[in-house]
Amino acid sequence: MADKTVWFITGAGRGMGVDIAEAALAAGHAVVATGRNTKAVAGAVSEADDVLVVKLDITSLVSAKAAVRAAIDHFGRIDVLVNNAGNFYAGFFEELTEAQIEQQLTTGLVGPMNVTRAVLPVMRKQRSGKVVSISSTAGIVGQEFCSAYAASKFGLEGWMESLRFEIEPFGIHTTIVEPGFFRTQLLTSESTTYADLSIDDYAERTAQTRPAWEAMSGKQTNDPAKLAKALVTVVDQERPCVGLQALMQLQPSSRRPTSCSRRSMRTATSRRRSPSRSVEASDYRLGILRCLEEAQ
Repeated sequence: MADKTVWFITGAGRGMGVDIAEAALAAGHAVVATGRNTKAVAGAVSEADDVLVVKLDITSLVSAKAAVRAAIDHFGRIDVLVNNAGNFYAGFFEELTEAQIEQQLTTGLVGPMNVTRAVLPVMRKQRSGKVVSISSTAGIVGQEFCSAYAASKFGLEGWMESLRFEIEPFGIHTTIVEPGFFRTQLLTSESTTYADLSIDDYAERTAQTRPAWEAMSGKQTNDPAKLAKALVTVVDQERPCVGLQALMQLQPSSRRPTSCSRRSMRTATSRRRSPSRSVEASDYRLGILRCLEEAQ
């Protein structure tokens, strides 16, 4: 067990968290699979000696610290943290209540901060580690009906970009993953909450927009299992790329190469990640496509 990389994954009871856990296990890693409902996590993730199921409510720092202690007691280390757990409060800003917006920000931004705060002392002591946060294309470009969700993801991006420079001197690296429309369970009733309020000026647009979002659930174009395999490929590099953008439409490109070398993955670095480097949007697409090709 000592020679295995230990992945600590939040939200591992359903959706992309399960895919990431399974991809990490398939790559030969050990996994700490966490979630609020440990029965759901245990039922979703493969049973193996290399799996530890731990209860975790990311909105509680106390819970995060307890989950990290359990992981250390069992495996002795944490090499990769994946901040995956999330939810979606959908609706026009004025129709979302103050409490709904607070809940969105607590889960989408404060939650990853809580878990990372609990894990970083372990990684600093090790002088090594990788922090991965699942963001969204909504963390890059805002759109109507997603104002609260985008606020949480833009906040996540700014925090991770800044954290990078604070923890790299300790040998800890960071990666942001920005998926588009993948067939995760984010749009199911368990993960999506619609605005509680109703304002006449928004009524017609709400009547059109909400059914469109509901109809999309489970029918998104892209396969989260392939993204999970690509993520493991990236993180397994000695120095993983800082930004990994999985675009909404992963279409073939005449420019794409067929290999997934370390050099090619560096093209996934975000245009906003480094003050000294700018990369075109096509480079994002090529970076994720190279990994997806290898993961197929």
